[in-house]
Amino acid sequence: MSFVHTAVPLTVDGVALNIAALYRSGTRAPIVFLHGFGSTKEDYADIVLHPAFDEHAVVAFDAPGCGESECADLSKICIPFLLETALQVLNHFDVERFHLVGHSMGGLTALLLAHRFPERVLSFTDIEGNIAPEDCFLSRQIVDFPADDPDAFFSAFIHRTRQAPAYASALYSASLRHKVRAGAVRGIFASMVELSDHADLMGKFLGLPCPTMFMYGEQNATLSYLPHIQANGVRLAPIAQCGHFPMYSNPAAMWQQIADFQSRTL
Repeated sequence: MSFVHTAVPLTVDGVALNIAALYRSGTRAPIVFLHGFGSTKEDYADIVLHPAFDEHAVVAFDAPGCGESECADLSKICIPFLLETALQVLNHFDVERFHLVGHSMGGLTALLLAHRFPERVLSFTDIEGNIAPEDCFLSRQIVDFPADDPDAFFSAFIHRTRQAPAYASALYSASLRHKVRAGAVRGIFASMVELSDHADLMGKFLGLPCPTMFMYGEQNATLSYLPHIQANGVRLAPIAQCGHFPMYSNPAAMWQQIADFQSRTL
């Protein structure tokens, strides 16, 4: 069954939003996807092509300030704002208990969602979402390369990303300006750094009662905490020939890992 493309009008913290979403109904537990910074809901649209996910309801949407979603005040966007948006989207689609998948920025938002409502999350696939300060290799640029002009910062960020020696980094950089509004970047990045440095994300992640999987590209296999989280019951899912973006570099392996993990949580 294909997706329905829909717009969801919301108000979050007094800010008017029009959220662009992909939705598929189904008889099996819903799967909710939260995309990363500089990505969109379409990162996960191919789920309809994978028979392992047949009959699952699916929700994916563009975060405020990203993709086709509209936001009346970009300065209000931050990770807590994205969390409240996600909760309202779930309520709109009447999603109560679900499998959760989040990448990067979306992985951090998903972690806070799962920590706040642990009884609702059946499983959590964290695709290089922030759980430690070292994960701010993109977002900490808001501190390391400060600029008063949002457009100037974003242009320099795109240039640095294009030059990075990582799988899919140039591909990712090519669409950044089309997928993110420059006015949303500072609030997102600053809140990611603040939470990663001070919010005990590792404790929150390891404290989740649901089955958890941490997916990472082989280029990031040096993350210092991988042995620690594995020893604490987290399933590790390394993706070959991949950096931070398995959905671009090795999507077949990404979908296989997610399908296998979720099938074992039933």
